[in-house]
Amino acid sequence: MRARRLRASLKGWGGVAAMAVVCALVAFFALCVPLSGPKTVDGQSVAQSARVKAEKAEEDCEAPEKQTLSPSSADGDTIQKIKNRQGDKRKLIVGVDQNSYRWGYRNPNSGKTAELEGFDIDLVHRIAEDILGDPKAVQFKAIPTDQRIPAIQGGRVDMVVRTMTINCERIEDVAFSASYFKTGQHVLAPKSSPIKGYDDTLAGKRICTATGSTAYSTLKADKKSGELPASTDISETVPNQLDCLVRLQLGEADAVVTDGALAASQAAQDPTVELKGDTFTAEYYGVAMKEDADDLVRRVNQILVDYRKDTANGWQASYDRWLSATLGKDSEKSEPPAPQYLRTT
Repeated sequence: MRARRLRASLKGWGGVAAMAVVCALVAFFALCVPLSGPKTVDGQSVAQSARVKAEKAEEDCEAPEKQTLSPSSADGDTIQKIKNRQGDKRKLIVGVDQNSYRWGYRNPNSGKTAELEGFDIDLVHRIAEDILGDPKAVQFKAIPTDQRIPAIQGGRVDMVVRTMTINCERIEDVAFSASYFKTGQHVLAPKSSPIKGYDDTLAGKRICTATGSTAYSTLKADKKSGELPASTDISETVPNQLDCLVRLQLGEADAVVTDGALAASQAAQDPTVELKGDTFTAEYYGVAMKEDADDLVRRVNQILVDYRKDTANGWQASYDRWLSATLGKDSEKSEPPAPQYLRTT
């Protein structure tokens, strides 16, 4: 949460000064465009400067899943705006998936409306009940993987609850709640495939990932470092993770890399595929919100505390209902770490 602490330190005249510097730089670039080649500042390209900044931010980031704002039940400006919505619009607007089996999906057997169901959806209803007093006071917006952050930043949703991994790159753009689920990247491939896991058996194979996913970021980094065979083709990316399963079924991809929790659900949908090897990362899902929505982050964190304690209708009950069939009855390996809350002042 280095970025959040830095933003806090820039309040007042410090923030004004920082904004003035930014504005000055914007004006400079607008007026001093070179005739050819990349824009530069002191001989360094703007693109390179941004890349170095991003890499430095990731180097400074440690265990982002353990750092979040302390829980609170207080209503701040963000929550008041949600509560002040009138009539039919008085709902929590949430970005979700509608294609992830047992996480966020439309059950064709639930009636004519085919309502959204799943582990993530249960959590959304709990948040809506706490904030608005009605678990059904939700406007769901189905968004693809690569649109999760733009949807938050653009104000199209109040939050995203969509198997979204907390990582160092994303905390530069959005705020996260405490983590609510632990998983890891896994390889999914046909049972008849010679692929054995995340290893040399992926050489020459076509791997499908979702655009903007941590899976793709991991593959790209590992290919660059040599941990993934150079001949592995990672160019196949799709808007939604379920599209990868379709590509696999059509023979347009040899394997899928995604979160193990999602891979297990996809294997449950198609008995001809299976998880190969073991998970090769440790990742944690969080509820994503706008960077400056501190009151909403704190409120969601309080809800998560209560949700975990509720043995009858909370986290464990939701796990048993939706995920135990694919991930096993023992939920301990899926339980997130205890958060390290930042100070309230």
